[in-house]
Amino acid sequence: MIEWDQVTFWYHGQPEPVLADITLSIGEGELVLFAGQTGAGKSTLLGTVNGLVPHFTGGHLDGVVSVAGIPTHSRPPREFAHLVGVVGQDPLAGFVTDTVEEELAYGMEQLGVSPQVMRRRVEETLDLLGIAELRRRALRTLSGGQQQRVAVGSVLTMHPKVLVLDEPTSALDPTAAEDVLATLARLVHDLGTTVLMAEHRMERVVPFADRVVYVPGDGTVVDGVPEQVLRTMPVVPPIVELGRLARWDPLPLSVRDARRAATPLRADLGPAPRRTQPLTGPPVLSGSGVVVRYGPAVAVRGVDLDLRAGEVLAMMGRNGSGKSSLLWALQGSGPRQGGTVRVGGVDPKQLSSAKARELVGLVPQTASDLLYLETVSGECAAADAESGAEPGACRALLDRLAPGIDPARHPRDLSEGQRLALVLAVQLSAAPRVMLLDEPTRGLDYPAKAALGAMIAALTAEGRSVVVATHDVEFVATIADRVVVLAEGEIVSDGPTAEVLGGSPAFATQVAKILGAEWLTVADVAAALPQGTR
Repeated sequence: MIEWDQVTFWYHGQPEPVLADITLSIGEGELVLFAGQTGAGKSTLLGTVNGLVPHFTGGHLDGVVSVAGIPTHSRPPREFAHLVGVVGQDPLAGFVTDTVEEELAYGMEQLGVSPQVMRRRVEETLDLLGIAELRRRALRTLSGGQQQRVAVGSVLTMHPKVLVLDEPTSALDPTAAEDVLATLARLVHDLGTTVLMAEHRMERVVPFADRVVYVPGDGTVVDGVPEQVLRTMPVVPPIVELGRLARWDPLPLSVRDARRAATPLRADLGPAPRRTQPLTGPPVLSGSGVVVRYGPAVAVRGVDLDLRAGEVLAMMGRNGSGKSSLLWALQGSGPRQGGTVRVGGVDPKQLSSAKARELVGLVPQTASDLLYLETVSGECAAADAESGAEPGACRALLDRLAPGIDPARHPRDLSEGQRLALVLAVQLSAAPRVMLLDEPTRGLDYPAKAALGAMIAALTAEGRSVVVATHDVEFVATIADRVVVLAEGEIVSDGPTAEVLGGSPAFATQVAKILGAEWLTVADVAAALPQGTR
């Protein structure tokens, strides 16, 4: 179905090729996971499938990429729309209409599908993705996760032979992600659709994948069945990391297989780790009776929330539960129709944006909204000047999160993860007492998430507080002291991380599902194993 024949690709002005002599073949009805660190070239490789690379991106491509026997260099990308459906990293950037129903129908209109068939496919897709209640909603009023499901749906309605998805579950809650992946697997098995997927949260996708293509970042690729490729990959999901630690052979790729292999491991484990006690003392941020409405819709319903110095609070809940609305209300920039917020005795909503940023910083879901200059170095210099920090402070923060980014590059040319790291560095340069992060791991690989976790730990060691709104349960297990779960704009659970995650089928980590609620991470297991069994 898809062939790369000795493909090499350079971006203009870059000394080394992103892809170097790639020869790869993917057949009909395969679900292939493309894995690799941020900036390694996964998106570039996927972009060659319908000719976006190099027709849209520029650069120089040698070799031939063909889909269903048609070379992509011979036609513009629009002529592959009936063959290849693409869902990018930023769903909102790809929308061309105003409402959900219109967006699902738009692609079919361009292909000349009859109205009767269009109507049926829209209904089928609304049901498949569980978004029927959103059909008449304006796209810009949806949460990031809801937008992502609509973006996937707008491609599914066209029934392409090949689906290319870049981080399709990054903004989805665990249940929604499973639903989307199950839908994709059904398309693969029942209709023979070929699915190519780049995804950093490999723990979600690996059980569904027929093959893994690892992109190490040196221009080459490593291709094989998941068990073979994951055994030697430096970046792997927790279930594989646990399998390596326990020396399981064959390497389990699903929780079910790992549980069957885990009985001897449970017998070797010592006492479960002791968790830190909840922090005490006066709150540095206090919200009381916070209400947020958008017209008649109530997004946040009278929420009370306290945050103490040095605390990391994770905010979780299904897509559309009110997490982002609450973060913006706490920061002071977003709407707040009721309640009070105090940071150090002051309401940030009453301050100028510069003064409020010194109290509470916020990194939004679409991080690029905060970038407005033409180079990375320009953004960092502006951040240092605005915050009164030493020159180079923002760049040093950026290098800790995503090292090696060319200071002369335009922010829009960075990968999603690199842009997020840049915005985080810009916000942290003001050294706010409270930092609010909305889906900060979206687009980040495992090493970058570890670096982000280390930076959060450094902030809390200085007495600062951090709130992380996220669907990434594995990340929450490593960094959070406390977890709050929202539903329909209300707090339905608030407690220590181990208690909230371990006791929830939806939010449990892979290790907790395998070994029990008291074990959250592979590091917990490694620390409890006797010397010589690790």
